[in-house]
Amino acid sequence: MPDLHTDLHTDLHTVLHTVQENSSNPAHDAFVEKKSEFIGNICHVTTLDEAVDFVQSVKVANPKARHVAYAAICGMHGAQLCERMSDDGEPAGTAGKPILDVLRSANLTDCVVTVTRYFGGILLGSGGLTRAYAKSASMAVAAAKIVDIVSCVSFACNLKYQQLRMLQHIVNQVEGAIDSENYGADITLNISVPTYKSEEFLLLVKNAFSGSVVPEVLCRKQMVL
Repeated sequence: MPDLHTDLHTDLHTVLHTVQENSSNPAHDAFVEKKSEFIGNICHVTTLDEAVDFVQSVKVANPKARHVAYAAICGMHGAQLCERMSDDGEPAGTAGKPILDVLRSANLTDCVVTVTRYFGGILLGSGGLTRAYAKSASMAVAAAKIVDIVSCVSFACNLKYQQLRMLQHIVNQVEGAIDSENYGADITLNISVPTYKSEEFLLLVKNAFSGSVVPEVLCRKQMVL
């Protein structure tokens, strides 16, 4: 299905999460409901194409499975956040959507969950399917190692030695991090600041140094905490 661009997590203060497990070693768990086995897998991905590749690998590894439904979320806040899901032949809305809802409620991004179903011969009905797929996704998430991920702006700052202590104080104040330091006639620091704190950082630097230190934006990135 087409990618979904969602307004979920548009509040830049929201801390999103991802999982550490990669596609070669996904976190997983399983249970049986009325003779149908549901196997949930979750792993870290950076693009929706990577998510689809993982889904295909699960299908190849489970050729006798009746369905491999999935949901994936990639990106950060607002328009940068994309989703994809599939019911893989289950009744519409009973598989991919409940998996996606689990990811959304956990504030997860940059990950994909598959739920593989081996049909046991007993129909579960729409409500039963929805609950089973949500349960399987939740069990997979519970089995994974969750880490925080924050949208950041990377700045370069040139400053005098006597200005260093004040800038370090400002970086701590905005919950940033100094990524690299270069000491010569002057000092050059590369600094990462959470996106929602970037305007505050620029204002604090401007007020503290009266324009003698001007942070230069290098890039936008994600920082795992």
